[in-house]
Amino acid sequence: MRRIVASLHRPDIQVNTITSKPRRLFFAYTAWDAIPVLMVLGHAAFLAWLFFGFHRTPWWLWIPCACVYSVSISWSINSTSHNFIHNPFFKWEWLNRAYSFLFSLTDGFSQEFYKHVHLRHHVGNMDRVKDGTTIDPLSIYRHGKDGQPESVWTYTFYSYFRDDIGECYRRVKQKWPHLARWIRIEIATVVVIYLACLIYDWRAFLCLVPFYYLGHSLSSLNGYYEHLKGDPDQPIAWGVSTYNKLYNWIWLYNGFHAEHHYRPKLHWTRMVELRDAIRDEQRAKGVHVMNWCHALGFMDRQPPAHTLVEPAQTRAA
Repeated sequence: MRRIVASLHRPDIQVNTITSKPRRLFFAYTAWDAIPVLMVLGHAAFLAWLFFGFHRTPWWLWIPCACVYSVSISWSINSTSHNFIHNPFFKWEWLNRAYSFLFSLTDGFSQEFYKHVHLRHHVGNMDRVKDGTTIDPLSIYRHGKDGQPESVWTYTFYSYFRDDIGECYRRVKQKWPHLARWIRIEIATVVVIYLACLIYDWRAFLCLVPFYYLGHSLSSLNGYYEHLKGDPDQPIAWGVSTYNKLYNWIWLYNGFHAEHHYRPKLHWTRMVELRDAIRDEQRAKGVHVMNWCHALGFMDRQPPAHTLVEPAQTRAA
């Protein structure tokens, strides 16, 4: 364990470097991944109950549960699905692929597609506009003006319609044709099964649609405040962290977002360890930390931490 912490400070260790995988019979990294595995199954069961129990559930109960469904989409995208992208749960590729399909069905879009959009997000790291666009397709600066982030309102409610499936697919197909094939298969599977659900019970399906859209909008809201007061010019401060314990327990340590962008492949169970190892450097370079969960980032009234750090101190750190 000491060797692992020490390696985080070595200049020859790349951002995406991880320690070697331990030998496991079932899970690829740790038995703690049984937690997100069960969470995913629970999420799928909840969605199935919400749909198939539509006519047996009174409105006063169904509508609050549908609101929970909206939150669960954001939760899935930013916790279980997110961690699965960086560290697939299982040793066996076929089982990881099966879970990719399960994510696709519960979240309503191809998990393989989301993986490549998200990894592109880590290439750009909320970069500012250059030559008319950004590397990061999710950058809060891409549609902003005068080098500033765009409004939280437009980012939250427009982002769902901005995904460029064609651009992402062509890029993946050029580099990894076999993975592009899985994007097609997953999208086709989602479309076919969702159409079957529409035919089976169009009332339940159409009632879920606005909550589905709200869920993806909440995910964008979460992403906005994961970066709003970060520093695009400082790798260690690319993200904004929150150490709210309840949020991190439920969201699988997504609150450690500055740490995650600094070491994207580090497993969620080691976020506290990483934070403790680089805490002094984070303070010196102005990593912003708020007390609220990311979705409530509008409650954070502190100025961006990196604006309070002297430039000379930042360069020396």
